[in-house]
Amino acid sequence: MTNHEQLFEINGQVESVIYRNEENGYTVLEISGEEAMITATGIMPQVSTGESVKLIGAFKNHPTYGEQFAVTAFERTMPENQDGILKYLSSGAIRGIGPSTARRLVLEFGADTLTVLETDPERVSRLKGISLKKAQEISEQLKSVVGIRELMLYLSNYDISANAAVRIWKKLGSNAIEAIEENPYILCTEGIGISFDTADMIAMSKHSPKDARVRVRAALVYVLKHNQLNGHTCLPENKLIETTAAMLEIEPASCESALKEMAEENSLIRDTFEDKDFIFLPPLYDAETYVAARMKMLLRYPAMYIDGAEEKITAIEKESGIKYAALQKKAISAALTTGLLILTGGPGTGKTTTLNAIIRLLKESGQKVTLCAPTGRAAQRMTAVTGEEAKTIHRMLEVSYDIEDKPVFKRNERNLLNTDALIVDEVSMVDTQLLESLMRALPLTCRLILVGDSNQLPSVGAGNVLYDLIASDTIPVVTLNEIFRQSMQSLIVTNAHKIVHGEMPDIRIRDNDFFFMSDHYQEHIAETIGDLCARRLKNAYGYNLFEHIQVLSPTRKGILGTFELNNRLQNLINPSPSRSVKVGYYTLNEGDKVMQTRNNYDILWSKDDGEHGEGIFNGDIGVMIEINNASKLYKVRFDDRVATYDGDSVSDLELAYACTVHKSQGNEFDCVIMPIFRGAPQLMYRNLLYTAVTRARKMLIIIGDESALRYMVENNRRILRYTGLKTFLMRDA
Repeated sequence: MTNHEQLFEINGQVESVIYRNEENGYTVLEISGEEAMITATGIMPQVSTGESVKLIGAFKNHPTYGEQFAVTAFERTMPENQDGILKYLSSGAIRGIGPSTARRLVLEFGADTLTVLETDPERVSRLKGISLKKAQEISEQLKSVVGIRELMLYLSNYDISANAAVRIWKKLGSNAIEAIEENPYILCTEGIGISFDTADMIAMSKHSPKDARVRVRAALVYVLKHNQLNGHTCLPENKLIETTAAMLEIEPASCESALKEMAEENSLIRDTFEDKDFIFLPPLYDAETYVAARMKMLLRYPAMYIDGAEEKITAIEKESGIKYAALQKKAISAALTTGLLILTGGPGTGKTTTLNAIIRLLKESGQKVTLCAPTGRAAQRMTAVTGEEAKTIHRMLEVSYDIEDKPVFKRNERNLLNTDALIVDEVSMVDTQLLESLMRALPLTCRLILVGDSNQLPSVGAGNVLYDLIASDTIPVVTLNEIFRQSMQSLIVTNAHKIVHGEMPDIRIRDNDFFFMSDHYQEHIAETIGDLCARRLKNAYGYNLFEHIQVLSPTRKGILGTFELNNRLQNLINPSPSRSVKVGYYTLNEGDKVMQTRNNYDILWSKDDGEHGEGIFNGDIGVMIEINNASKLYKVRFDDRVATYDGDSVSDLELAYACTVHKSQGNEFDCVIMPIFRGAPQLMYRNLLYTAVTRARKMLIIIGDESALRYMVENNRRILRYTGLKTFLMRDA
């Protein structure tokens, strides 16, 4: 929900429960308000007909169901008078009690009915037709209703949401409060997912000792999970112990002892390679070892060998007038004769031409070929250059999401993909766990062709997949490194290759597609970027910031970070909107360029030709064409699709006049403008510069300090990621 919305309080009685998801407590109900019936939606576990409720939330307009009251917090009271109790019990809220039994109970026990049902099952069993066993089951159900209400009240003292309370109740049951009191860190366990900081705050409020074993164990897991967000699938044991001890302000010996205990019981996994002990969270260890084992199986049991590769390549050359280079022929031949291939290479080296030949020959050989990529934009680009349908990996694997918003794939070992050959593009963006999910859905003798550029930035998620696969030297790799004559004319291409080899790009030529503008002052660089976007590029080339130009920055922070640049460019390009909406740190105006920041498979869209569908993906860029704050509906045009957002999903959007280099992966733009300046050292390295340069199709403009550019070129400090995949591939290979 956006942070500008006005919150209301509504008091009323629940008239009917329209829908409930028993897994997460999401409920749609009707309550009798002061003037009319109101439809309320939100996490309201076990709220039933007849109860009195106080709801806090905001009105929003659902694209399909109209006006609803979106609940952010609620309080409930069980009915106290006979009419309310009768309505509550007749609604089916308690299994085993229907309308007739409800009437008998209320006639017998009156206003004390609920108390008697909960506390005195023997008395209830004296009624004809109700056994002691049934009365005890009714008692347990009511205790559950009361228990979850008490749990939610208890957790609200620590600002823990109703949604989280449902997860906690499902995991810990009726003894949840006692379990939390005994060990607050139980809240950090899998399936509950409360942050370590929150659990630690609860524990410290109870004066728990700093070196309590439960605290140390939880902290070890927390440090590993935090580093997973930084791309690591494991950590050296000594680093894990040092970091955890420093964070908890305790002696390392306490961490060593707890870690030894956890490794022995396999709640953490210890493995030794490169003469060091490394510690893994079990899911990441399982993912890397599974990928390695499955890759070895593909090599051991390869896909069908397709004869006559050389003759087939010659036939295509004659028919199409193409002359393939030696490495291109090697790649095409390898794709037909091996079950597993990595095809890599920089811009201008003919990856697309090679890939199209592979697809054609596989299809002509009767193979069913499936294409996919990690992002929506990358899949769209793959479709455009091959003429074949490409899907996102998530879409191909038929993703859904569990109550913790984690992906669950319908395609897996029990429901394999129906394909003979799978081609995955932009593999540098694929993280370890996504690759594991893909490999689990791969038929045993399916041909797998992985395409990417190992010099680009690694995935946002944990792992360094493409780099590790190549570095293991266990998988067939063809690296295209010859720049074709037509691409040699492009300074973007030739300079990209210079950067990869640690050479300074040619920045003196002024009449090509790669321009360097020297400037040492950040405020002036920002002004120049604004002038280029608003005036100069439009006048000289007809370029505009919506269709052609993308500003890329290494960082989100500072004058030349994406946040400040977006606000500057918004004020220049779209300063006086008719309507706007506040979303996070940004105010989005009608007419603004915006980006989707996460995959959302529920957003509805329609095409200009009448086609309908759903799903907008992380990195998709569009224009905000309609803002209706009264109805809480917002429309964004993405190329030929118009997507409709509600008040919740609009929070997935941010301004996109400028975006980080990381966010640009998988995209290409006619014109890229990039500021380069002396900034955070961890953001000034060769791979990041190379990734930015290779996003530009027709023009690249770098503005900034030549010494900073030189520093980035010479700094080949790849993002250090601790991973085990390379080692697992090499073991027993």
